Amino acid sequence: MRLLLSSLSALLWVAFTHTAAHAAEAQVAVAANFAEPMKAIAAVLQKTSGHTLKISTGASGAFYTQIKNGAPFDVFLSADNERPEMLEKDGLAQPGTRFTYATGKLVLWSVRPGRVDGQGAVLKAADLGKVAFANPKTAPYGAAALQVLDKLGLKDALAPKLVQGESIGQTFNFVKTGNADVGFVAMSQVLEGGQLKEGSMWVIPQTQYDAIRQDAVLLKRGANNEAAKELFKLLQSPNIKDLIRSYGYDL
Repeated sequence: MRLLLSSLSALLWVAFTHTAAHAAEAQVAVAANFAEPMKAIAAVLQKTSGHTLKISTGASGAFYTQIKNGAPFDVFLSADNERPEMLEKDGLAQPGTRFTYATGKLVLWSVRPGRVDGQGAVLKAADLGKVAFANPKTAPYGAAALQVLDKLGLKDALAPKLVQGESIGQTFNFVKTGNADVGFVAMSQVLEGGQLKEGSMWVIPQTQYDAIRQDAVLLKRGANNEAAKELFKLLQSPNIKDLIRSYGYDL
């Protein structure tokens, strides 16, 4: 028995050192709305392959500019499909690698329970405070928020109450900290295990804004990076697709 355990330990050590020796790290630029799912996916990648990810989150438009200016990213997970396509045209992405990893959903959210009703009537309430949304020039969820306000005919009326975050992450924080009464955020930011974590929300009908198709692309720098390539395989696997759906995305 002692000999068997000793042999098993030796085999496990060889397997561990082999994995560690061949493990790689990829630099990943991730749209802020996808921050929480990305953490979970990175943990699965490390457990199954030994590869690690260095994750940066922010506004998709800002990442596009950074990548154009030489930022050392291997993978870009955008909140839209336009910027990854532009990077392909710019010659900064690997041809044929772009695909839609999620379709986002916009919600109106308040950290206060019962504050936001199921039809968004709170936007017409006399006691409505500040309304947060993301910069529409750099964040697709911000552009979607303005489309909703236009459809509702409220853009001009609410103009004095609007506060703009530079990313959907900052927009979420405005509401979370009480610096805004309500805010237009990504559903993925307020769900956990498919359930609302706290507060109240209105799931905005997708007829009110253009589809938020979120594309990923392998950048030129990551062409030979094993961690980046394994991440792309993982993102398209059935189990990870189920995980992404649990955060409120469509696929």
